[in-house]
Amino acid sequence: MAALNPYLNFNGNAEEAFNFYKSVFGGEFATVMRFDQMPGDQKPASDEANKIMHIALPVGKGNMLMASDVPQAYPQAVAGTNYISITADSEEEARKLFDGLSQGGNVTVPLDKAFWGSLFGMLTDKFGIQWMMSYDYNRHQ
Repeated sequence: MAALNPYLNFNGNAEEAFNFYKSVFGGEFATVMRFDQMPGDQKPASDEANKIMHIALPVGKGNMLMASDVPQAYPQAVAGTNYISITADSEEEARKLFDGLSQGGNVTVPLDKAFWGSLFGMLTDKFGIQWMMSYDYNRHQ
């Protein structure tokens, strides 16, 4: 498998969420497309023209975090019980990303050494996206 690229849906705040993720992960957007860029008869409602049709942020080695806003005419996105899991390259990176993603959110499992030997934590960010963070001490010895 070349890469695993999570694709998130937002109810009108994808740009705000991705500016936040950019501040946590760093880098630049690979793509930002708005609904008003759609061709001809596929134009959105005027109040949705500037919303995100597709946005992509490179994260880590060959991975892409992507998203779009869900048009009001479609069933709206609902936060569920799914998680995006990150395995950091260092304890320092794990702590930095966990602290960044948890700003304004809710930590459900504090980042700490788990009984299986990894640094592990869980949180829901301020946009309702759930994250698991880990660093495997045994893999990096």
